Amino acid sequence: MRRLPLKLAEMTFEEAAEAAEQGAIGLLPAGATEAHGPHLPLSTDVVISETAALRAAQELRKQGVPAVVLPPLAYAVTEFAADFRGTISISLETATALVRDVILGAHRAGVAGVVICNAHLEPGNLKALKDGAAQANEGGARAVFPDVTRKPHALRLGDEFKSGACHAGSYETSLVLAADPFLVKTDIAEGLEPNPSSLSVAIRDGKKSFLEAGGPRAYFGYPADASAAEGELLYKELADIFAEAARLLNEA
Repeated sequence: MRRLPLKLAEMTFEEAAEAAEQGAIGLLPAGATEAHGPHLPLSTDVVISETAALRAAQELRKQGVPAVVLPPLAYAVTEFAADFRGTISISLETATALVRDVILGAHRAGVAGVVICNAHLEPGNLKALKDGAAQANEGGARAVFPDVTRKPHALRLGDEFKSGACHAGSYETSLVLAADPFLVKTDIAEGLEPNPSSLSVAIRDGKKSFLEAGGPRAYFGYPADASAAEGELLYKELADIFAEAARLLNEA
């Protein structure tokens, strides 16, 4: 069997047809374009989701499961970060329709099923992903959304993640360091004070923005504690979560 590119976008249409004939599962990275502190890029969620999806695809292929990484979703519901420049938010209706139509488009293109690999954890985005996948399934596609904010997945992603204070903190900074260290302004990250304010608690209390939640510089958690080594451990967990979902979809 010929080795195909991992990314659908890097394939020719003939290679894409070959992947379809193999019954390839599509891994759909889902991110956002939003503020992530003064030390991480606006593309942080896209970087994390695509890197995790690529690693999951590599593992799946080693196990004999055909897999391909779809082009990432870079726009999402990002109202919590709307006070910060560079953030681009789209409506819940648009985000839901985008997810649905991308999955249906992948289905028509021959992808056997789609696993959403999400790194943007805002509640509105989670709803768009869940509803978009459900609508695509009603339209004849096969899609699953393993929500990493839910048990048992959330228990695998470290103490900061479980605390809910994990936007541009140690969790995300470590993941970007492991993916592309040149994207992290480490001199700034190392000087940032801890911000233990929990976004999860703030959301439950009805807060609607990072500013209301206690994040005046668009970060929560402990960015100064980040390391590439921690990021590698986290990617192993994320890749396993997404690969397991793909294996189950492949077997169904």
